[in-house]
Amino acid sequence: MDIFAFPPLTLLLDSAYSALLALSALLEPVGRSASAALAVVIVTLAVRAALIPVGVSQARAEQLRARLAPRLRTLQQRHGGDRERLQRETLALYRDEQASPLAGCLPLAVQAAVVGILYTLFLRPEIAGHPNELLAHDLLGAPLGSSLISAIGGGLDAPTALVWAVVLVVITIVADITRRVFRPQVPDDGPLAAPGMLGVMNALHYLTAVFAVFVPLAAALYLVVTVTWTLVQRWALRRRYPLPAA
Repeated sequence: MDIFAFPPLTLLLDSAYSALLALSALLEPVGRSASAALAVVIVTLAVRAALIPVGVSQARAEQLRARLAPRLRTLQQRHGGDRERLQRETLALYRDEQASPLAGCLPLAVQAAVVGILYTLFLRPEIAGHPNELLAHDLLGAPLGSSLISAIGGGLDAPTALVWAVVLVVITIVADITRRVFRPQVPDDGPLAAPGMLGVMNALHYLTAVFAVFVPLAAALYLVVTVTWTLVQRWALRRRYPLPAA
């Protein structure tokens, strides 16, 4: 089922296509053949800048959750055998503290939507019945509409291999820095303290690099910019809203 066949989403996709194509044409004197790639980077920066207030709220919520963690563990120990009672008490705790257990979901939802649109824009040969001109653009010889998997299947040339190598190395380095700097505060007696669970949590940081292999290069560029932005923003906000000592 094609969700973009739904009229409102068709209009959204066509509007996004027209806007990105116009921005690419505007940047052509500067970016030349990489103007579409530069347009993707600018769109990513604009999206992340618009989400800064949400990021601040997310940092405050993270600080509050860390402060509430001992009380949440007490509730789990007290009502662990009664899941309904535990849920009620947990929600009541968040309500009393004027917090939401779902805080921070909005940035993920917005970014997932943007990646989905970019993925579609650089995947379809036609948009709203006309040829997709974005597919003619590349970054230093690497087609923006091709994923690494498809590029390998079609014969990987040197420029494409180099661009993808840089993309994956940057995502992996940022993921490793994020893993080291933002280690979760896990209680020694909790289930997440088990070596296997810690290993799984550490591996989750690198899922973006795995995901990037399967999406068009344009969407992978979005991931490069957004994970780098996220690291810098989290570092700045963590200094502004430090977590309480474990």
